[in-house]
Amino acid sequence: MAVAVGVILVVAISIQWALIILIRRVSRHAIERGPGHSLFGESVDLVPEGTRDRERREARITTLSAVARSAVAIFVWTWAGLAILSELGVQVGPLVASAGVAGVALGFGAQSLVKDFLSGIFMLIEDQYGVGDSIDVGDAVGTVEGVSLRLTTIRDVDGTLWFVRNGLIQRVGNSTKGHAVARIDVPVGLSNDVEEAKKAIGDAARAAAADEGLKDSILSEPEVDGVHALAVDHLLIRVRVKVVAGTQWATRRELLGRIITDLQRQGISVPYPNGIGISAEPSTTAGTAGPTGPTVKEN
Repeated sequence: MAVAVGVILVVAISIQWALIILIRRVSRHAIERGPGHSLFGESVDLVPEGTRDRERREARITTLSAVARSAVAIFVWTWAGLAILSELGVQVGPLVASAGVAGVALGFGAQSLVKDFLSGIFMLIEDQYGVGDSIDVGDAVGTVEGVSLRLTTIRDVDGTLWFVRNGLIQRVGNSTKGHAVARIDVPVGLSNDVEEAKKAIGDAARAAAADEGLKDSILSEPEVDGVHALAVDHLLIRVRVKVVAGTQWATRRELLGRIITDLQRQGISVPYPNGIGISAEPSTTAGTAGPTGPTVKEN
């Protein structure tokens, strides 16, 4: 009996050791393979990996490796314990049946918790998002500050920290993974020639994209789509540019400011360039604010 128990222990230790070595080698290979492939081997089209992306990927793979090693230890030593009890003459059948019933009861009672953990595991495997990403999960939009197997914590633009259970997340929009598109809608007065305005906007956007402060964030040349919308007092001309994910908002603000400045320099008017109801030249008609103030037109 003692020999049999010893053999079981040796086999359990050997199996656990072999599986843990296999898990560690797979994890190390996944880390060294780089961002061009997922954990399942398929190719993924991503921009070059930065330091933060590499650290996040290594943390994700390390977490999955730890979960896998824990699962292996539970499985192997559960089997070993039952085998040793059987060798000692204990009837393991009732124990297994009782464990099955207890497992079913626990599953019903904690099904939401199990769902959260399973969702968290698949989220890590698929690398849907990580710490530092800007995501939209439906009820909360913001920057991820923490990720665990059960919870995702998100800080929104107002500073509110949201705790979202992974099992309740039905969809995820990640604005900081791979690449993004900055869309700039430039308002132009109706009195302008559309083709001239489009050319001026395109030239201004390309000049701004070549600037030292922006070119590292821009992945392709800006494209002018044309008139996107028409209102009673202006039209919108849309410009699109492919950028590094996470930089689309800053790029949009910077490009819009530079485009408007270039349009004014070239004589392309924007809606109400002097403010609504404010004339560009002083007038002697009624309604003036004085010799040095702006002239307000009366209806």
